[in-house]
Parts: sequence; structure tokens; C-alpha cells
Amino acid sequence: MSQSSHLYIAFDPIAFSLGPLQVHWYGIMYLLGFLFFWAGGNWLARNRPWWGWTPQAVGDMLFYGMLGVVVGGRLGYVIFYGLDSLLRDPWFLFRITDGGMSFHGGLVGVIVAMWWFGRRSGRTFWQVADFVAPLVPVGLGLGRIGNFIGGELWGRLSDVPWAMIFANALQPGGWQSAELRAAWESGALDHMARHPSQLYQVLGEGLGLFVLLAVYSRLPRPAGAVSGLFLVGYGCFRFMAEFFREPDAHIGFVGSEWLTMGMLLSLPMILAGVIIMAVAYRYR
Repeated sequence: MSQSSHLYIAFDPIAFSLGPLQVHWYGIMYLLGFLFFWAGGNWLARNRPWWGWTPQAVGDMLFYGMLGVVVGGRLGYVIFYGLDSLLRDPWFLFRITDGGMSFHGGLVGVIVAMWWFGRRSGRTFWQVADFVAPLVPVGLGLGRIGNFIGGELWGRLSDVPWAMIFANALQPGGWQSAELRAAWESGALDHMARHPSQLYQVLGEGLGLFVLLAVYSRLPRPAGAVSGLFLVGYGCFRFMAEFFREPDAHIGFVGSEWLTMGMLLSLPMILAGVIIMAVAYRYR
């Protein structure tokens, strides 16, 4: 009997239960991302005096940011990826475990939150955005780890040596199936191996973008430049990752049999980031 040469991804998406309350790994990753923002923001407030921030202001911004991420992320997913489901069932908007969140929607939510916080705290929008931008990539990377553990947002079929077999890609709730695990052990599922695109995004949008912004923001930059680089960096990393990520089944390709919704939403980010950086340096 042959044996599979690919890893089998079938984690329980629920980390633990407290009575009727089920705590998902994805939620834990969100919490860790918020904790990093708080700890990293406090470090920047103490060690980068030109930002003009205090630990108290970091905590206040975190509260606004959490609201922006959750509300914007869910609204973005429903509008960009699940509008048909919302029209059939308005309660779909509130079932956050059904379909999940959208980064691009979360970004819009955070932009609104930064503007709101800046207005209440007497800071300009760019003073807030440039401080927040370098702290975001770690949370993005942790979110993709949550996707990987949950066996969702898997990549396209591939025969590369590091390709993985995602149980949930074979059938809904497949992580619980003993039959699928037995088929994997026999090597019968090797042709269903896929790119671990969630991990590609961890390396790009998480680690790569974090290093890029950390290095760039070590010195004072023109207002808006750090935020512009964030938009360019994320847009490029996400656009590249989309070549390996399986398009959403209910949307598929949106053009030319290769253009995905993720690519389409990333292009305006790249363009906006380039314009913002150009203006920032032109009128520094």
C-alpha cells in the first residue's frame, strides 16, 4: 500500500469550549493581533518620540481599530463576496462564522476608525495612519495562520513537494472524516494536494510587509509616506498570492480566466499607495 507524500490538514477549528461558548482558533489569532498592536504601539510611543503618541493614545486607538476591523471586515465580505446570500437572508450579515471577514472591508473600516480617532484626539489623519500602518502586518499574518488552522481559503491544485491536502476542500467539515484520513494515508488523495496559499500570505502580507515597514519607518518620513508604502506593499503581496489561492467558489474568476476578486481589489490599493507616496514626497 502506498503512502501519501503530502501533509494532511485537518485541524479542529475550535481551540476549546467553555460551556456553550466555543472559542475558535481564528478568534484567538485576532486577539493575538490586537495584543501585538497594543504592545508594539506602546514600544513605538516610548522609543519613537517624533510620532507624538502616548500609551494612553495607543489603547484608545486600539479600541477604535477593533471596531473598524470587525464591522468593516464583515460588511466588506458581505458586499464583495456574499451579497447574494445577504439578499436571500438578511441575518447572514451577523453570522460571522459563515463566510468570514474581508481584508479590504476591514481596511475601509480601519480608515474610518483612524479618521474618527484623529478628529477626537486632535491629530491629523496621516499622523494616525502612519503610526498604525507598521503595526498591522503582524495581525494580518496571524489571521492567515487562523485560516490555515481552520482549513479555509486554501490554494489551487498543485504537485509541488510542499503541497498539502486540505480535508475541508474535499468536503465540508472534512476534518472530522475518518474515511478521508484513511484515503489520505493510502495515498489516494495525492492528486488533490494544493498550494498552502495561507502560509504564502503569512510570509508576504505578514512577515515581509512587517519587515518592509519596520525598516522604512525607523526614521521620520513625510506625512502619508508610511501609509502609502503599506498600501503598495500589501497590494503587491496580495496580488501575487492570488495566483496560488483558489478563487471563491461562488465567484470564481472575474475576468480572463486568471483575474480574481482579490486581485481586482488590490489594484486600486497599489495605485492609491503610489499616488500618496508621490504626493507625500512632493509636498513634504
